[in-house]
Amino acid sequence: MSSTPKPIIYQLLPRLYTNYCKEQVKNGTIGQNGCGKLNDITPGILSEIRRLGATHVWYTGVIEHAHDTDYTAHGIPRHNPHVIKGHAGSPYAITDYYDIDPDLAVDVDNRIAEFEALVKRTHKAGLKVIIDFVPNHVARQYHSDAKPKGIADLGDGDNTDMFFSPSNNFYYITRQQFAPEGVDLGEGPDAYVEFPARASGNDCFTAFPGVNDWYDTVKLNYGIDPWNGSRHFDPIPPTWLKMLHILRYWASKGVDGFRCDMVHMVPVEFWQWAIPNVRSHYPDMIFIAEIYDTGLYRPYIAAGFNYLYDKVNLYDTLVGIQCHNLSAAAITSCWQTVEGIAPHMLNFLENHDEVRFASRFYVGDAQKVLPSLVVSAMLNTGPFMLYGGQELGEDAAGAPGYSGDDGRTSIFDYTIMPKVQKWLNNGSCDGPLTYADEQLREQYARVLTLCTREHAITEGSFFDLMYVNYHNPAFNPHRHYAFIRSCAGSALIIAVNFSSTPAEMGINIPTHAFEALGIKPGRYRATELLSGTRQAKDITADTPFTTAVPPYGAAIWKIKTT
Repeated sequence: MSSTPKPIIYQLLPRLYTNYCKEQVKNGTIGQNGCGKLNDITPGILSEIRRLGATHVWYTGVIEHAHDTDYTAHGIPRHNPHVIKGHAGSPYAITDYYDIDPDLAVDVDNRIAEFEALVKRTHKAGLKVIIDFVPNHVARQYHSDAKPKGIADLGDGDNTDMFFSPSNNFYYITRQQFAPEGVDLGEGPDAYVEFPARASGNDCFTAFPGVNDWYDTVKLNYGIDPWNGSRHFDPIPPTWLKMLHILRYWASKGVDGFRCDMVHMVPVEFWQWAIPNVRSHYPDMIFIAEIYDTGLYRPYIAAGFNYLYDKVNLYDTLVGIQCHNLSAAAITSCWQTVEGIAPHMLNFLENHDEVRFASRFYVGDAQKVLPSLVVSAMLNTGPFMLYGGQELGEDAAGAPGYSGDDGRTSIFDYTIMPKVQKWLNNGSCDGPLTYADEQLREQYARVLTLCTREHAITEGSFFDLMYVNYHNPAFNPHRHYAFIRSCAGSALIIAVNFSSTPAEMGINIPTHAFEALGIKPGRYRATELLSGTRQAKDITADTPFTTAVPPYGAAIWKIKTT
């Protein structure tokens, strides 16, 4: 496990984050719209990220992936634009597992050294480094020109006459040419031709994936025959060995962890084998799983993952509460679903796959984030992740090109994040913000700093107060949620209000809570940690705990119990 009790992970796409190009053209090239560089992630920027409360930075999209920009002058093969999504391409269509994306380099021929320097700067700023590991699929034109000597490329030696072989890296649709429906593969010498076709990354085992399939990627073969489900793991499949070498290669560059893409599409047996093999050389390496099936949480934790996305559980519930009138009482079922494994849950309100909180497709107002933020960040001791620009209220408005106007910051286009660009101000981190945006950033910093400093949150126990407040006239369980976090010496009584109406809550605290948490009933000098208000508070099972909570607000009252 991480040496940090509660990681706060800041997800940062360098391509977007430090892009200072002012003028933007829809569907523009890198020459027209610019691109952020690794070198532009300066100590000053890292210091500001640290000031938010972050402990880790997840550098997203740094491994070389499919893009439309021509780098043949630097010995990098040109990627066919007909199998690239957008000019910039998907960061998850990897073209060389051993290389840094040339778009991100000031000196393309020195791109690995620029990444190594970024790792050192990040560490010097007191932050740890997470990068992507994309094990399930690669770009259709995968070819590593940066792999170490003696390492075979993916697909080298494959028997392309077999749909499945444990010795193959890919699945082949024999005797059929790749022809995705609704996708123009071009004509003449510029056409993209693939024969035999290979299966696409979203387990699409046909030569004719649709335009909404992951047609720009190729599924990797880990030894499972998809026709009959048979598993061929002895001897160790070649794909396993190649993936392990890639993990160790990046670990040797000083990274502290991997955010592993779509782990449930890769057999759990691989992770059971690979993670201990990495940790035998790098014992503190962190593994984070992107996973979307609560039924698989426990097996993948048992396989060695430190943390798992809790998207389909807590994230989806908070979306329902904020947007679809789902009762706040549903949060109780979220922690019950992960009871016993809660410290492994990674919570978030945004990432590159999800719509922006401030977008019209979600809440549409960044100022309403506090109840979801407090619950997501403080419900358990596991990590909280925020997406670059979230703390400024980025709303991803408009369609920059391939990516439509869907409330997501595009990962396929050369574009910018306007509020981030304005705030960074060419790296000085002093750009003019509106008062509301300044207050929002300070609000994130206050909450996330509490998450790393308050022992009741980093390592304390949890007690849900909802069951004794369902019929409480001074508490609305459909719009309010309350819980306690406690450890030796202190306790936090936390209440949030998902309503547009201010609340004067009277929260019942049962006798069992005092017994379970070791808190003595009585009168305490309490401090509300968001506002700094100090007040004497009666905390007993006989008298409701009272607190005012603003619309879309929260209250975090701290008492010293010893």
